[in-house]
Amino acid sequence: MRIVIIGAGAAGQQLARRLCNERHDVVIVDRNPAALAELEAQLDVLTITGPGASPATLREAEVAKADLVVAVTNQDEVNILAGLLAHAAGVTHKVVRISDTDFIHGTGPFDLKPMGIDLVVSQKEECAHDLFNVLRLPGTIEVVDVLDEHAVVAGIKIDMDGPLAMATLGQFPEPDLIQRIRFIAHQRNGKVEIPRGDSQFMIGDDVYFVGEPGIVADFLRWAYPQRTGFERVVIAGGGDLGFHLAELLEQNQVETIILEPDERQAEYCADRLGRALVLRVDPLEPESFEEAGVAADTAFVAATEDDENNIICCLLAEKRGASFTAAQIAKTGYAPVINSLSLLDRAVNPYTSMINAISRFIRGAHIAAAANLYSLPGEILEVQLPPESPWANQSVAQIGALRQAIISAVMRAGEVIPATGDLVLHAGDRLVLFAQPKAAPRVLSRMRG
Repeated sequence: MRIVIIGAGAAGQQLARRLCNERHDVVIVDRNPAALAELEAQLDVLTITGPGASPATLREAEVAKADLVVAVTNQDEVNILAGLLAHAAGVTHKVVRISDTDFIHGTGPFDLKPMGIDLVVSQKEECAHDLFNVLRLPGTIEVVDVLDEHAVVAGIKIDMDGPLAMATLGQFPEPDLIQRIRFIAHQRNGKVEIPRGDSQFMIGDDVYFVGEPGIVADFLRWAYPQRTGFERVVIAGGGDLGFHLAELLEQNQVETIILEPDERQAEYCADRLGRALVLRVDPLEPESFEEAGVAADTAFVAATEDDENNIICCLLAEKRGASFTAAQIAKTGYAPVINSLSLLDRAVNPYTSMINAISRFIRGAHIAAAANLYSLPGEILEVQLPPESPWANQSVAQIGALRQAIISAVMRAGEVIPATGDLVLHAGDRLVLFAQPKAAPRVLSRMRG
């Protein structure tokens, strides 16, 4: 598939790496020759220097030959114009990154889809949704929707208070419960393994599993009976991410407090949110946490535009007793340090959230890719089983062990079915698989025969 990416910033770079790993032909357009040179040295891509919304630049990039154009510059107008020009050139699929909510939720004459834009994606809205998923399932470190939100991939950390510590899957204390979920991976000291019957979880392991949302909630209540929903969520920063997260929390009747030092932004949030309390305070000041009532029943989310400030805010919130802390971290190099030092419970990257949304759209165009996880190296694949597949009419057990991968769930006629060994796969089934890094092409090749 030939894909043209407009914009070589952080979003464009991450997207290019993802698509190159999937072996697509990638062309990147940007004004900055230094950024393009750096990408060209790292990846097998073609680079074009010039304005992304310029007809001359797009002609040079041979945009008319593209199967997909993705415009991810930091300027909404450039992205929209590039998408419209790509549509005029006959490109089949067009995706644009947008920040202005008036464009994202435009209706009538201001709706971009009738103009030829197939997907309008906001990195902050996608990131807010990722955070909300974790907050609605206390005890998780990560939650990703799959199968059109009929199932979720959830990650938890094993602690000494839970019944999973030191237990093997073959001796699972709740056999009925384990039949309704499937464990897909556990990570220990940076090493990822696919769980088998003799796998034993230890304190500190990150464990991931798949199930329907209600069943996952039941499992979490069993695994962590001492953990309940948060009484309130305190958000440091009332910018795009903080505001969108507050909207989602309000819609679900969660008490929400925003800490925002800028008067204009604080007024903006207060005017547009119905129930949330907006405090015009500096979230780095210890007094702000006392005023917001941060305590043991509180989840704290740092959503300012400064990575370092977000980390410090989370440390202050934890000191005040917050039971869960999460932060927006834009610098990808910070994630390994944060995870290794356990500085906070969850770090989210808005670019990763957006790229996962774009990958889901691309997957709809018959490319098998659903999402990358924040904390677990590997990929969630969601694919439809073709009639000619050697897996069709075979049970999961008959397919045999997949090296560095596992089938976790099947959706058939609107029903989510755990992929137990005796489940027979049918052509047309939608499968959810987890594949360790670089294993996806091999697994998909084996599935297609």
